[in-house]
Amino acid sequence: MREPWKFYIEERVRWGDVDAARIIFYGAYIRFFEFAETELFRAVGLPYSRLFDQLDIWLPRVHLECDFHRAAQLDDLLEVATYVGHFGHKSLRLEFEVRRKGEEALIATAHFVLVAVRRDTMRSVTLPEELKRRLARFAHPSASDSELAPVSVE
Repeated sequence: MREPWKFYIEERVRWGDVDAARIIFYGAYIRFFEFAETELFRAVGLPYSRLFDQLDIWLPRVHLECDFHRAAQLDDLLEVATYVGHFGHKSLRLEFEVRRKGEEALIATAHFVLVAVRRDTMRSVTLPEELKRRLARFAHPSASDSELAPVSVE
């Protein structure tokens, strides 16, 4: 069952994503997460082609964690759900869930921590309210405004 506060994309496992056994190579998941993240920002009206200029920030990833539950294979149609799991003062946590289209069983779960930094100094700054406001519709109901685990980007 799709949850309304999650953003979904579909992507097929391609030849370049698999190893000799036709099982998805673990590094290929990053590409799926990147697609979901990019399309999430586009869906809220902040495509990366405008986001950074408009808000004068970068959003480097400072943490990535992934768990693999099942193997995806060549030609599987995957559904990737993404949402904001947490808003911090200077960072946000994006959550990812990967399933075969039409199945409930998880193939992989992951999260990224993104930190807002000034483009000219790369020093962390407060997460722009405009960004939080736009992403709010794709935020977990328990997402709060407290700080994430300490992360240094300086």
